[in-house]
Amino acid sequence: MQDSDEELIVEYLKGNQQAFKALVERYTAHLYNFSRRFVGATAAPDIVQETFIKVWKNIRKFDTSRAHFKTWMFTIARNTVIDYMRKKKIAVFSDLNKNEDESFSESLPDNVILPDEALQKLEDRKFLNKLLDQIPPMYREVLILYYQEEMTFSEIGEMLDKPLNTVKSHHRRALKQLKKMTLNNQTQ
Repeated sequence: MQDSDEELIVEYLKGNQQAFKALVERYTAHLYNFSRRFVGATAAPDIVQETFIKVWKNIRKFDTSRAHFKTWMFTIARNTVIDYMRKKKIAVFSDLNKNEDESFSESLPDNVILPDEALQKLEDRKFLNKLLDQIPPMYREVLILYYQEEMTFSEIGEMLDKPLNTVKSHHRRALKQLKKMTLNNQTQ
């Protein structure tokens, strides 16, 4: 059975360096995918590294009664992305505060399928990612955190510093926009 994040933190604080390494291994791909959506594949590894440095420096301040580790860490990653984008002037800050993440559709389970089904699935993923890129970042972020990172609405709200009902509303609006865009594409 795998140790929980909190158990690994306790072990690390007791001096077990492998416990922090386990956290890094557990979340590197997730943080990379999250960061890549904002800053691209070239800069994403730097964001991940910077995030883990910040986590390492502040892990003694982490309070399990205030947040789950994953939520806390993704908040650090999000702030690191915002700082990077501000420095590079990649996006308007208000756009970034609306946020995004990695390929939403890549979180869909891959079962063994026939070649023609695989091709259709790939085309569907590309289509979904194209649609996701067209919705406002604040909606896209909620979808990705909910479906890909499997965060709850309350964890997302905590991370984004938004009320639970706002997060739920963004989720509903995002799904509604995706549905409308899908229908528009089918009629063209």
